Amino acid sequence: MRSYGEYCSIAKALDVVGDRWTLLIIRELLIRGACRYTDLKNGLPGIATNLLSDRIRELEAAGLVQREDAPPPVATTLFHPTGAARELEPALRALGLWGVRFMTSRADGDEFRSQWFTYPVSFFLQDGDPDGPPVSIELQTASDPMVIEISGGEVHTRLGTATAPDLILRGEPQLILALLSAKLTVAEVTAHGLEISGDIGLLERVLAHDVAA
Repeated sequence: MRSYGEYCSIAKALDVVGDRWTLLIIRELLIRGACRYTDLKNGLPGIATNLLSDRIRELEAAGLVQREDAPPPVATTLFHPTGAARELEPALRALGLWGVRFMTSRADGDEFRSQWFTYPVSFFLQDGDPDGPPVSIELQTASDPMVIEISGGEVHTRLGTATAPDLILRGEPQLILALLSAKLTVAEVTAHGLEISGDIGLLERVLAHDVAA
């Protein structure tokens, strides 16, 4: 691996995770847990197959990724984030929160995967009624659906669908993010094409700010 050749903790960290795609590989592992190679490839559109293989080997050598040969019926290699990789989560969250300011629009050609919502969505959510009943919000974009589950003072996100979601937000990811981050109101996002169905009052419970109808 290339090195900055500096006796500095920031430089030493960047020696390991500063190459292009490396932090995004760690992002996928932290969000999704154990991943097959094909899961990582799907979550990193645009990366060349040989480069992904190289990055995984480098992360293994650095002690950030561990591989496991899963038994049948999975019968494939799974890649796990190690404890050292999980220690990077606060840094990734800080980068993600800082980067939200650049997500006001979506450039032509920008790819999107639903799991990428995990960090930016979580920045703006809370359970404002911990004693209230469990509720779920389903986010539907052109990618796979994603569910926000709120219960007992905690907020969790996962890929997939809810059996009976209490609220559904359907449309472009930038509109969903604009609503959840209070950049646009309900009226403004619906005027731009976001479809909202179900109990819209749930937004008052889960958003960490006031939202105007």
